[in-house]
Amino acid sequence: MRDIDLFEMALGLTSPWFVDHSAFCVDEKRLDIYLDFERGGKFPCPDCDWAECSAYDSTQKAWRHLNFFEHETYLHARLPRISCPDCGVKTVHVPWSRPESGFTLLFEAYILALAKQMPINAIAALVQEHDTRLWRILHHYVEEARAKGDYSQVQKIGVDETASKRGHHYITTFVDMDASKVLFACPGKDAATVTAFLEDLKAHGGKAESIQEACCAPWESPAFISGLEKTFCDAAITFDRFHIMKIINQAVDQVRREEQKTRPELKNSRYVWLKNPDHLTAKQQTIFEHLNLKGQNLKTARAYQMKLTFQDFYNQPQPLAETFLKKWYFWATHSRLQPM
Repeated sequence: MRDIDLFEMALGLTSPWFVDHSAFCVDEKRLDIYLDFERGGKFPCPDCDWAECSAYDSTQKAWRHLNFFEHETYLHARLPRISCPDCGVKTVHVPWSRPESGFTLLFEAYILALAKQMPINAIAALVQEHDTRLWRILHHYVEEARAKGDYSQVQKIGVDETASKRGHHYITTFVDMDASKVLFACPGKDAATVTAFLEDLKAHGGKAESIQEACCAPWESPAFISGLEKTFCDAAITFDRFHIMKIINQAVDQVRREEQKTRPELKNSRYVWLKNPDHLTAKQQTIFEHLNLKGQNLKTARAYQMKLTFQDFYNQPQPLAETFLKKWYFWATHSRLQPM
């Protein structure tokens, strides 16, 4: 089989397109594949799909393709212009690339797959492309997908912020809790981000009154939580379990830090108290059993037991949950352990 026949099959070319020739440069580790179209070939109009348009001139264009092993590969072709009787002069669309892109569809699919797992800078270094060109690919497909989004069924949202860079720079994300899907993201973490999300929600068919539950971190600013309450009046606001347990773990660790000043046996035991008993390693289990003895009377052990007890709150039947929480609250506020 000739190399051009192999390339035609790999690219899925159909008439009037064909592979004219290829060139391989060993020194530059580069493969160039040159495509052309048959004389007298007909092309569909990109606007109305009328399929009997003939080319009357063309311009040269190149597209980055998937690597051939470790060698960069480029497709080159004459890009024809046609004259449609209804739409006028148009540049045809080629089957291996989307309009205005310098990459083939397969290359873009590869970038999208990598982007799920890697930062764009790392992908740019891997494929030896400038990161701004790769961002254009992502922006195109993300915006295309979001334009088709239907938020009319969204009822439960989760809200969280993350630092985008050093300093007080944050990005807030809004998630559909039922579909486990990001709905919206924007800079900031104040009430203005809630307003921006509401506008985007409406633009995709959603309604403020449809939101029944909103879950966020307990340390969100009062202005942010107030914004949620005012914008989504019918929504019950929930502080999520992960962040609640993070706060309690921090309190347990603070008790340990203060107590180890007078109880040196607590040194190097931090992760023993941050884990649940069934997640301890064999070494940590030995340390835990030694430190958790009743005769030790460790404040840290009491704080740890309070943490474990609080986790049972999430296993309570709904009619008993409030009573359970009030009892735990009384225990914590009368424990004489200030962090707890």
